[in-house]
Amino acid sequence: MTSRRDFLAGGAAALALILPAPSFAAATDPAAAGDDGRHDFDFFHGVWDVHNRRLQQRHVGANAWVEFPATLDCRPLLGGLGNIDEYRSAEVNGLTLRLFDPVQRQWSDRWASARDGQLGLPAHGRFVDGVGTFIGEDSDAGRRILSRARWYDIGTDRFVWEQAASLDDGASWETNWIMHITRRR
Repeated sequence: MTSRRDFLAGGAAALALILPAPSFAAATDPAAAGDDGRHDFDFFHGVWDVHNRRLQQRHVGANAWVEFPATLDCRPLLGGLGNIDEYRSAEVNGLTLRLFDPVQRQWSDRWASARDGQLGLPAHGRFVDGVGTFIGEDSDAGRRILSRARWYDIGTDRFVWEQAASLDDGASWETNWIMHITRRR
């Protein structure tokens, strides 16, 4: 009697004979990958001070902002195919997990808040001409929105992160959070 394991092993051997061997060189060898985007967040590793400007009320045409300080620390994961940062302020605490997909040549970006400990839906994107743009579905006060994060003005010791939301599938955007981030000395 053939066991399930023997059957599966035989099936895998038969497939190996008819399917071409996959090439994992670009996914595992950084030299083979070239500049595929996996190093786009290398600038972010370290400890940072954050000056936040957050819109007090979203989606109502308000223009009053709240300002507050925070700290951020970021470290690489998976040999550079990911990173994790922890954000701390008196108002908000959480973390962001980013993973690079070498096949799609793009990053996924997921936020988890200390309020509920849930890892949110991913925003996907990449850096083009020194600006990172990441867009994903989200919800705000029970409404479906698109969320966009932009990374720009990137230097060795500073950068700007900006978040915007859209209620109309990206036809218009309301910027609701701006962080001026400087490396801690």
